[in-house]
Amino acid sequence: MTQQEAAVRVAELTEQLTKLAHEYYDLDAPTVEDYEYDALMHELKALEAEYPMLLAADSPTQRVQGVASGDFEKVTHSVQMASLQDVFSFGEVENFLTRAEEAVSEPQFTVEPKIDGLSVSLEYENGILVRGSTRGDGFVGEDVTANLKTIRSIPLKLKNAPVFLEVRGEVYMPHASFDRLCAMHEAEGKEPPKNPRNAAAGSLRQKDAKVTAQRRLDIFVFNVQRVEGRTFETHSETIDFLQSLGFPVIPYQLCTANIEQVREKIEAIGAEREGYAFDIDGVVIKTNSLAQREILGTTAKYPKWAVAFKFPPEEKVTELLDIEIQVGRTGVLTPVAVFSPIKLAGTSVSRATLHNQQFITDKDIRLGDMIRVRKAGEIIPEVLASESHAEGSQPYTLPTHCPVCGAPVEKDADAAAVRCFNPACAAQVFRSIVHFASKGAMNIDGLGPAIVQQLLDEKLISSAADLYTLTAEQLLTLEGFKQKSAENLLNAIEQSKHQPLDHVLAALGIRNIGQATATLLCEHFGSLDAIRGASAAEISAIDGFGEIMAQSVADTFATEKFAALVDSLLANGVEMQYTQKSTGDNRFAGMTFVLTGTLPTLKRDEAKAKIEACGGKVSGSVSKKTTVVVAGEDAGSKLTKAQELEIPIWDEAELLRKITE
Repeated sequence: MTQQEAAVRVAELTEQLTKLAHEYYDLDAPTVEDYEYDALMHELKALEAEYPMLLAADSPTQRVQGVASGDFEKVTHSVQMASLQDVFSFGEVENFLTRAEEAVSEPQFTVEPKIDGLSVSLEYENGILVRGSTRGDGFVGEDVTANLKTIRSIPLKLKNAPVFLEVRGEVYMPHASFDRLCAMHEAEGKEPPKNPRNAAAGSLRQKDAKVTAQRRLDIFVFNVQRVEGRTFETHSETIDFLQSLGFPVIPYQLCTANIEQVREKIEAIGAEREGYAFDIDGVVIKTNSLAQREILGTTAKYPKWAVAFKFPPEEKVTELLDIEIQVGRTGVLTPVAVFSPIKLAGTSVSRATLHNQQFITDKDIRLGDMIRVRKAGEIIPEVLASESHAEGSQPYTLPTHCPVCGAPVEKDADAAAVRCFNPACAAQVFRSIVHFASKGAMNIDGLGPAIVQQLLDEKLISSAADLYTLTAEQLLTLEGFKQKSAENLLNAIEQSKHQPLDHVLAALGIRNIGQATATLLCEHFGSLDAIRGASAAEISAIDGFGEIMAQSVADTFATEKFAALVDSLLANGVEMQYTQKSTGDNRFAGMTFVLTGTLPTLKRDEAKAKIEACGGKVSGSVSKKTTVVVAGEDAGSKLTKAQELEIPIWDEAELLRKITE
């Protein structure tokens, strides 16, 4: 084949594969089998390999370009990717419409579903996609071009495009893709993602674009951010233009400022939401005229020409089939509702905690009840109420004996919990070792709950300290273990010996002590011996510690069994050393921070590390001692308390500015 013949064939394959991808991903109506599509893609790859000069930026083979940087490059948005003001009632929508009518003449509005995903920017030069980035904090995002190119519905090349075009869209994971991902995780023994939005966010930040491609994300484009060579008068005109270029655009409806007409559109979208192939969490109402938007203006945080009406958390009624009792690592008996599966916030749920006896009694929850369930924060299922009792039902009471070991249970003097105080209870031993090995504790990679149970069943371990005496010969007797997997686990266990003291303390599961408070202990006392010898009064003097927490630490170290466990860990080589964290930057010295909500670009641990690197402390609760609360999206009661106490509140951008100034 000559180069000229190859060029003709490459053009044919590019057009054909683009059409087939559109049918498969956008229309959900494939016209060929997967193997036929794969064969055409293989042919195109072979031709591009033989004739590299024919490889174009918009080639279907460039959807997946391999590995993206783990530290994604920052992108400063030339046009702010602002968030919208949320409203939760039709009264608030009416107020918005009224304000617009008072400011401009005969405004018209678009009403469109609010996709529950994550915002991105796509930039095109002469019709070629050159960069894609996340929203971040609205001013600075991350370059995720390689991963965005794996989304089949995003055009890599536009026909009849302007010289420059930047659009904004919402990346989401369709229900079918989410169900497929959950099934894949369960088959691999991994915890499935909480909901489609979280799954989409995690997929878009993968280091390997091939992983992103496997997740089958999609996008709706809903705004023109910048354009050169074209002018528009209305938002609806821009959406129609984007659709003509080949973008999958947000479906919208035009209406007047009449509240009843707007309400009708909102209710119609709400009624149809269960039938959508993707999640929505509300409806966006926007002023259609771009000139009127300029008149209405913006605040420091939100545009005044749009609002987002948020649906209340989805609730459903289902039958309570059973109440299971789980025994935690500290012996607490937790009742768990098992009910007929229902779909909430994009996932199927069939279980929810009932917390304790008081919760069950207050709501009068009985076996066989029809119960009302929702997802708190779109993530955690919770039982709201009992709608009706089954005939002949009786009030439910927790058992008087531990369902695992049979020991009598007692009411906890410090809480509403009922507790098994048998330290040899198999459930407590199992959960304490799982916790010990977890990522935030000793971080023993590969030691999950199933393997811990195997080790206990075969009596190879009886405590966390026994992990450090395991041999390859012992592991090879377990089902599923081969030489390599045994070596990997033993290496992970060996590496965990070097975990710093605060991680070890968190791993040991002292009641009321987590990672943050374990770090405070280490920062204050500096060594294991000093902590072991400290009194409750000395511990309670630490900022962030209360009397109950301090007494818990002192009492735990005083028990013979705990002391023996610590000594055994030391004898087996666990180092338990702590190095004071100091970078010489003390701009936050003496300041106590509280993090709440989801930050735009920083994970909680990353923000905490940045604060500590500047000499600050991070606490888990808001009090009068708190200096600053750093709040992100969906900040809850901590933000409310900070406002009540008149504590300064920063967003992520302010925190980063303070760190770098």
